[in-house]
Amino acid sequence: MRLFEAKEIVAMALDSLRKSKMRSALTILGIVIGVMTVIAVTSVIRGLNATVTSQIEEIGSNIIFVYRFNWATLGRIPNEVFQRKELTFDDAMAIKEVPGVTAVDPALRLFRPDFGAGTFSARYEGNLAKNAILQGDYSGSRDVWDLKIYQGRWFTDYEDEHRSPVVVLGYDTAQTLFPNLDPIGREIDAEGTKLIVIGVAEKRKQGLGGGANPEDNILLLPLGTFRKLHPEYKDFLISIRVQDQALIPEVIDRVEEVLRRRRRVPPGKPDDFAIFTQDAFSDLWNQVSSGVFTVMGLIAGISLLVGGVGVMNIMLVSVTERTREIGVRKAIGARKRDILWQFVLEAMTLTAVGGVIGILVGSTIAFVLRLFLPSLPAEVSVFWLLAGLSTSITVGLIFGIYPAWKAANLNPIDALRYE
Repeated sequence: MRLFEAKEIVAMALDSLRKSKMRSALTILGIVIGVMTVIAVTSVIRGLNATVTSQIEEIGSNIIFVYRFNWATLGRIPNEVFQRKELTFDDAMAIKEVPGVTAVDPALRLFRPDFGAGTFSARYEGNLAKNAILQGDYSGSRDVWDLKIYQGRWFTDYEDEHRSPVVVLGYDTAQTLFPNLDPIGREIDAEGTKLIVIGVAEKRKQGLGGGANPEDNILLLPLGTFRKLHPEYKDFLISIRVQDQALIPEVIDRVEEVLRRRRRVPPGKPDDFAIFTQDAFSDLWNQVSSGVFTVMGLIAGISLLVGGVGVMNIMLVSVTERTREIGVRKAIGARKRDILWQFVLEAMTLTAVGGVIGILVGSTIAFVLRLFLPSLPAEVSVFWLLAGLSTSITVGLIFGIYPAWKAANLNPIDALRYE
């Protein structure tokens, strides 16, 4: 087919759209919704991926976690896992002696594991910080997390050993309790316990989706102080900093050996504890985002299927309405393939218009979310823009073939007699 003929056919298709705007709009609605869904969802997921990746990288690539079970997983956790014996402070001190380990942090934390937010509250005069995390840390935990102090200092071994009533506040907690004051040296009421503020941690990176990071609303106590306040909490999470990332597999094997020996796990029996790294968090997020994308993909696929059926329907109606025109074209020398291409290109043009509208609407949704909802960052991808457009055109090609074939095979004599 010559180029000018293709241009003429596209112009005819656009003219057909203009003549029956309502019918055309309803026909391509499924295409618009499908492409819009793909663009909007992929944009949000890309933004969230960037945020989550940044947070995971902040943890550090040479950190190992040891706990009763791997809580960075999806699915139901077997009941037997909750019956496991808790890890102890002495376990952490034994791990500290493993070659390749530079520091350990046996931590106790009071928070809601389902949401990551805390359940604790603290007060200073008329200001109240709610839903804060309460955490007891070993004095050497800064060596594990490379925690930066915004004001004041970290607690000492002496304060840990003597259970001193001191606290390091998260950045947001300090801003809530002391909006216009220097918090250092001031005494806060932490649910009936008086604690002296000795430091304020630097602000962390944004939380999931760009919102507030729960780790900024936290009260960090010396481990001894925490255990004095909450002796019932004995479930340690042990964080380990390894000297070099390349040593992680070797260190994991050695830590496993130490814990199996200390916890008297018989040979051949599975571990009654879990050792995992930041890769577990990456895998968890990938599972979540993949699940969301799959569901949205199914919705988009159904919308495109409905749109494709609508396109086939309107093209069949168009063939019927233009039967006499087809007969005239064949009578003056048009070949079957000319008629075939005419209707196929018209169907592809119709769905391409739907694809462009879907791209514009989906991109607008992503822009609005980024502008007004920082908690849902969205990054539009050129790849998915092109994928959305090409998919819509492909739908037009697939669902336009049958009507085009029907038009191309009309008998010219019967077509000319058609009224």
